[in-house]
Amino acid sequence: MTELTLLALVLLTAVAVGLVLRGRHGKLRAAAPATETGSARAALLASVGVTGSGPAVLHFSADWCGPCVAVRRVVAGVATDLAETPRPPQDIEVDIDAEPALAKELNVLSLPTTFVFDIEGRERFRISGVPKAGDLRTALAPLTGQNQS
Repeated sequence: MTELTLLALVLLTAVAVGLVLRGRHGKLRAAAPATETGSARAALLASVGVTGSGPAVLHFSADWCGPCVAVRRVVAGVATDLAETPRPPQDIEVDIDAEPALAKELNVLSLPTTFVFDIEGRERFRISGVPKAGDLRTALAPLTGQNQS
């Protein structure tokens, strides 16, 4: 009887942990306030197109990543929706296999991972998994100068 109780407890714990992790997947998380961006980081970001000319959505992907296709569609759709704003966002896709130094600098641990950078090149949000279009649009709207009603 004790073994069955222990097994049930372990299973319930595993289910609870799984639900918590699944609940975080695809959620927008605000980035920790940046104290100062290093020149190496700025150079790596500039090399892929995060230049500070406007807000940028940078998403890491790979040919072998199935969910990355969905991220491409979501980011492209939101970028198209915000194309007529005063500061339209850049849609930048980076192959993690081609840019491992940048992935390491940004602490990318899984694919897909998406970042939102403001006009000054500071990381504002990080999304692990496939972002929800509404959440991404809400995060980008103040950075693009879009009037919110």
